Amino acid sequence: MAVLPVSQVQTGDLLLREVQTSFGNMLFPEGRTLSARDLEILQAYLIPDADIKRAGLEESDLLEIEEDKSVPLSSLHQNFLKMERLLKHTFQMMGPGQKLPIFEIRGGLKDLLDHIDEYHVLTFVPPYDPAAEPWIRGSVLTALTGYQLAKWMKLPEKDWVAVALSGLLHDIGNTRIDSTILRKPGRLTTDELTEMRQHTVYGYKLLEGVTSLNQGIILTALQHHERIDGSGYPMKAIGDKIHPYAKIVAIADMYHAMTSARSYRTAQSPYIVLEQLQKEAFGKLDPLMIQCFIERNTQFYNGMLVQLNDNRVGEIVFTDRANPTRPMVSIFGEIVNLAKDRNLFITAVYSS
Repeated sequence: MAVLPVSQVQTGDLLLREVQTSFGNMLFPEGRTLSARDLEILQAYLIPDADIKRAGLEESDLLEIEEDKSVPLSSLHQNFLKMERLLKHTFQMMGPGQKLPIFEIRGGLKDLLDHIDEYHVLTFVPPYDPAAEPWIRGSVLTALTGYQLAKWMKLPEKDWVAVALSGLLHDIGNTRIDSTILRKPGRLTTDELTEMRQHTVYGYKLLEGVTSLNQGIILTALQHHERIDGSGYPMKAIGDKIHPYAKIVAIADMYHAMTSARSYRTAQSPYIVLEQLQKEAFGKLDPLMIQCFIERNTQFYNGMLVQLNDNRVGEIVFTDRANPTRPMVSIFGEIVNLAKDRNLFITAVYSS
């Protein structure tokens, strides 16, 4: 017998001890032979390990597996950390007169985007890094998602990387904000909020002298908090006065801000955030971009495992284009139509 991480448990392994959920309910009984579907459910419930017996292997062999519990990072995760750390180092060195190492940043971004096919907006989880700075991590996520949305919107291919670079640098003005404001866990005062909003202007001034950046990237630093109805800041720009790069980055930035945990709130479910973007962003964000973002992020997920707000886990079996955030979910053979049962909603999405 051996207690193995779920990532190393295999189809056909025999459970030597029952598996319980975090709520203390039995998920699988002792003596169950695990199927491929069972492994997906173990991962969906975030079960860390299981006590198993494997046919054809001696106990000593299992113990060797048990000792090696390290899970190697994917190429995408490795390059995500590399880009994040490069950006953090760069921003820490951004003193007066300091030139932005744009060639090095472009190189790191290229390495990251080489693995964009592994990136799925709803299910990607950044690798653990205790030293991560939330706003810098958000910038890397915004770069990845911005690239995807630019591609989905059929912008010219030459703009895809430029949009990603816009996402990467959109919050560079935060380097000019007092760290006590930037890291304050609670609500900002009126004066602090006014200063915080200046990061858009600071970012524009930091980038406007970088000759190797196109105007869209520079304007995104200034305009990513503008809204098409004129309710944004700092210039209250409206409609076509906002650069397309900034409109894309605004959507990606909002999505990741809402789905990421902060010291003052927990992370929200991707599907809940998509619903909120659809409802609350009406008249504020570009409607065609929002529609594209929601449709493209939901149409590929039939077969994905999701958790509902009643803690049940099921599999998406059908997505209605009229209600893309409320698919039909199969839970052990029972079909739950979230478009009709409005009391239920998806709280978590798991990569299968």
